[in-house]
Amino acid sequence: MNFKPRSLERGFFAGPALTVARELIGKVLCRRIGGEVLAEVIHETEAYIGPQDLAAHGSKGRTARTEIMFGPAGNWYVYFIYGIHWMLNAVTDDVDHPAAVLIRGAGPWTGPAKLTKAMSIDKSFNTLAIDPATDLWIEDRGLLVPRRHIRRTPRIGVDYAGEWAKKPYRFVVDVGIKDAVG
Repeated sequence: MNFKPRSLERGFFAGPALTVARELIGKVLCRRIGGEVLAEVIHETEAYIGPQDLAAHGSKGRTARTEIMFGPAGNWYVYFIYGIHWMLNAVTDDVDHPAAVLIRGAGPWTGPAKLTKAMSIDKSFNTLAIDPATDLWIEDRGLLVPRRHIRRTPRIGVDYAGEWAKKPYRFVVDVGIKDAVG
């Protein structure tokens, strides 16, 4: 059976952030730079589920920085942290419900800052559609990672959020991606 890779459409991202975070595992993050396309399998994500989630930027309300999170699903939310790193998030859920999924790892890169640096992702992608036309998109290439190979853990770096920091909203492949599907 031949599987033709396809770019994920907006509807994929319209679900709850926890569902999208899980379903992004095994999808392929693609970045066009010049005539080349970098394509790496996503192996780690974190969900930020809405205004009640004290670890989510949207919990502070609408600001110039977070406005994109209140918009339609299927756009990129890219922000700067610690004055040195870009973080790549996919906006999810319904309009006016600020939710997103942080892409924490893909291919050889573990850690969202290493990923954005390696793939030359910066603020220029903020608010753009997750679409090949913007040179940054996600494809479904038919790779299915069984649930038994995906571990749910608390998110990383959000201790300030109290009980919300302990929620198991991080999804990570527990074995090598080839082992998980082999």
